Amino acid sequence: MDAKTAIQQGKTALGIEFGSTRIKAVLIDDQFQTIASGSFEWENQLLDGIWTYSLENIWSGLQTAYQELATEVKDKYHESLTTIGGIGFSAMMHGYLAFDKNDDLLVPFRTWRNAITGEAEEKLTDLFQYNIPQRWSIAHLYQAILNHEDHVKEVTFFTTLAGYVHWQLTGEKVLGIGDASGMFPIDVATKDYDARMVNQFNALVSPENLPWQLEELLPKVLVAGADAGRLTEAGAKLLDPTGTLQAGIPLCPPEGDAGTGMVATNAVKERTGNVSAGTSAFAMIVLEKPLTAVHPEIDMVTTPAGSLVGMVHTNNCTSEINAWMKLFREFADLTGMTIDTNEMFAKLFNAALEGDDECGGLLSYGYYSGENITKMPEGRPLFVRSPESNFTLANFMRLHLFTAFGAMKIGMDILQKEEKVEIDSIVGHGGIFKTPVVGQQVLAAVMDAPVTVMETAGEGGAWGIALLAAYLVNQAPGESLDAYLADHVFANDHGTTIAPVAEDVAGFDEYVKRYANGLPIEKAAIDHLI
Repeated sequence: MDAKTAIQQGKTALGIEFGSTRIKAVLIDDQFQTIASGSFEWENQLLDGIWTYSLENIWSGLQTAYQELATEVKDKYHESLTTIGGIGFSAMMHGYLAFDKNDDLLVPFRTWRNAITGEAEEKLTDLFQYNIPQRWSIAHLYQAILNHEDHVKEVTFFTTLAGYVHWQLTGEKVLGIGDASGMFPIDVATKDYDARMVNQFNALVSPENLPWQLEELLPKVLVAGADAGRLTEAGAKLLDPTGTLQAGIPLCPPEGDAGTGMVATNAVKERTGNVSAGTSAFAMIVLEKPLTAVHPEIDMVTTPAGSLVGMVHTNNCTSEINAWMKLFREFADLTGMTIDTNEMFAKLFNAALEGDDECGGLLSYGYYSGENITKMPEGRPLFVRSPESNFTLANFMRLHLFTAFGAMKIGMDILQKEEKVEIDSIVGHGGIFKTPVVGQQVLAAVMDAPVTVMETAGEGGAWGIALLAAYLVNQAPGESLDAYLADHVFANDHGTTIAPVAEDVAGFDEYVKRYANGLPIEKAAIDHLI
């Protein structure tokens, strides 16, 4: 079936993901190929010390991305997008969107990027004996209780960004299990919130005499493939103000970007893993069994099908690289040079392969925001060198590729060296892998394991949630998500695999020692400016 026919017959799936810097929409056909796309660039704002996005930006961005996609459909295939086989929404995991009985937002959206719930993190982790990172929705709720914030008694529902968008378009207060696992701990046996911990939380906050129980506030948990509602008339107009898109389209459970990354890289089976590297970075390893201890550096979440995952999440990855690229672009413009942005990235990334194994003694922390793994409360990007450092362009670029994975390495060492987690395959995806070989070779050194980049990996999380929408409407009875992906989506996509280079592994290990030893420098930079 060609793309035009798929559009006419509604044999398509739409995925829209709200990333940190871009809202991306992709439409796929019945062969899972992207046939149209649209996007909207946006940035979070630091408002009164809180990283946030406004509701206005959420909806204007969504409508812009969708309209750009619909326009491409019209221009390329001479068809109006009136119906779609299935739709899915995903977004940055975690955070806090709290609403009152009138469905009004009580406080500005608190995103994953905030590191303001340290007291809640510590107390809840101790109570549950289960790691509760600062990013998690329950940590934000409990910190608000600890801070005696007035809005807490008025909360009737709280959710994530993906859950909010889905709710507004369908009327359903539901959440995919992967995204839900970043709100509150999940019991993988029941595929629901852990009942014991829910009761523990209710007992903990009972002295506050709040007019609710936790289970009344949380969205309903759904696994991949479950019916999550349909696009309402109001939802259709909210997504497409032109009125062209019809109501009644089925939606899959809304998911987090970690889950869509796993789907987009066919990493939902045990002993598989993927690394997503963008503004933030996370490594997702599907576990064979629970970890033996509680590690503050490791999030315990799930795949969209509900399998247990060890997640190493770092708040910072490519922002510092992008900042330096902007500076290089300004220099090129100043000199009158004409160079394509992709070409500039490729040339500078490839220069990194010529650098010293351990980056010539240079050191950097790309902390645009706080970093939980290294216990940094706020962001202070920092680049330092000694007079003896070999300060070359090649080492400078290699340094920033290495340091993008510095905090992640600390967490991965816990999984691989302390918990003895076995990993059969790792797939990399995200912007850092767009230049062939370079990011992939660096990640292989980080993991000391072969790393695969698939032909489809560049499609990213929007494509991943589109696949989940396709799975919703096309799954055979009893067909598991991992079987659907393996047998249909990735049957002919084996990707390109790069094994670790011994010198790179040794060089990265040496660099990470310098990185760890230099953390007091970063802390001093933060303390000095607080």
